[in-house]
Amino acid sequence: MDSDPNLDRFSSRRSTAYGSRGVVATSQPLAAEAGLDVLREGGNAFDAAVATAAVLNVVEPMSTGLGGDAFALFRTADGDVGAMRACGGAPADATIDTVRERVAGRKGCTPDAAEMPERGPLAVTVPGAPRGWEATVGQFGRLSLEAVLADAVRYATGGFPVTEVIASAWDLCAPELRNDAAREQYLLEDGTAPGVGEVVSLPELGSTLSTLATEGADPFYEGAIADEIAATVRAAGGLLRQSDLAGFEVEFPEPVSTTYRGTEVYELPPNNQGLIALEALNVAEAAGIASADGPVERTHLLAEAMKLAFTDGHHYITDPEYESVPPLASPDWAAERATEIGPTAIDDPDIGMLDSPAEDADTVLLTVADEAGNLVSFINSLFQGFGSGLVAGDTGLTLQNRGASFSLDDSHPNRLEPGKRPFHTLIPGLANFGPDDWAAFGVMGGYMQPQGHVQVLSNLLDRDLPLQAALDEPRWRYRENGTLAVEARFGEDRTSKLVRRGHDVAVDVPLQFGGAQIARWNDGVLSGATEPRKDGTVAVY
Repeated sequence: MDSDPNLDRFSSRRSTAYGSRGVVATSQPLAAEAGLDVLREGGNAFDAAVATAAVLNVVEPMSTGLGGDAFALFRTADGDVGAMRACGGAPADATIDTVRERVAGRKGCTPDAAEMPERGPLAVTVPGAPRGWEATVGQFGRLSLEAVLADAVRYATGGFPVTEVIASAWDLCAPELRNDAAREQYLLEDGTAPGVGEVVSLPELGSTLSTLATEGADPFYEGAIADEIAATVRAAGGLLRQSDLAGFEVEFPEPVSTTYRGTEVYELPPNNQGLIALEALNVAEAAGIASADGPVERTHLLAEAMKLAFTDGHHYITDPEYESVPPLASPDWAAERATEIGPTAIDDPDIGMLDSPAEDADTVLLTVADEAGNLVSFINSLFQGFGSGLVAGDTGLTLQNRGASFSLDDSHPNRLEPGKRPFHTLIPGLANFGPDDWAAFGVMGGYMQPQGHVQVLSNLLDRDLPLQAALDEPRWRYRENGTLAVEARFGEDRTSKLVRRGHDVAVDVPLQFGGAQIARWNDGVLSGATEPRKDGTVAVY
């Protein structure tokens, strides 16, 4: 029998990586090595996380950058668990009426018919990453920001070879580059995206990274770079002002958590979608996942739990400063919801997925652990590929389009309001398996993120799989159109049995099932695993 080409290409066939000093897992090898370099130079996991994120900004520029938001969940060597949220809000001038009028004027429709744009200047929210990187290193790291960003500056100015998956994404996203600065700085002279193995330099971005390294984040919020950001957005017809940038501050919220199969799982609270992952875990456990009879029953229970969690999350999760959010991670809440799960699929649940590009959004995720017991799950994104499509002047700074997650419906919990933070898909994860046994993990990719968290944890806790095997396993995802998408290597037998249970099953390509990373610290022994569907690696020493 011929081998399955999808299995050949996307099953990593490797084992979990182990080390004694440090582990970095992410979606591009140069970025993972940059994090490891920082650990070797005396930095800790927090320094390494920012070093890795910064190199990803260079080598995977369509997915992440200084013009986006950044989040972290972490466990310190002292045993403290915490979170960092560097997430900007809508401009002060961004009212529903104002945006409707501008969209109507551009598209020639009535204001009542206008919808929140997915791209362009009106989708730009205040970028949080520069302050987030600075705060992470300044409050928790050991090294200077200049030392941490050295590899990113070097690759941006000196060049780097483009890897396979990233080359494909670069080409796919290239048409979304919307202003001359974006096209000139992120495309080749002939207007095309760089190919596999082609050496690319990004000197404008390198200069901006150098500014951050030597001057900190202030120029991005109150100085020349802030002026350039605001001028670019307003010249294109947007609403962002320099004063919106100047008022930005990083937050350190308390994580939310639940216990699944004896493991404490931590997520980010609203405005992030972490509660969706926690509710799904609770519902699955209440529905009897512990006694599930094989992979079909387990997949059915987890998928049904996700439907219910999406239903609640997309109806309630929003910026808590504007509207309260019920206790979706409560076991009592889950027990009541679990009664709705039966032997066949829930038909057409009212999941209320946002009218936005969030289902398949792009981002990067990295996880780091050091020998002292610091662990960091760090996630950084422009939302869709190349975000808004706008680059701020000659800075190389691509601005995110996270505002696309807002609704122009006055009754929607995520309706657009001045200063409000949008519903955020980004969710790093943290798990405490037992005394002195912790893992930083995550699965990037829009609405795939909570579904990926649930599947990876189920593989680890319900099936007792090793770290790498837990990431290699074929995945499923519940889609906005009501289908249960699966990878081709899911197998015809399992797929047909799910169909008999009432699931509308469809096969999708592997790259639609997220990008997972994990780093573990177990009483001083370090281990890690990386996503086989991406270009990445696990770097250990």
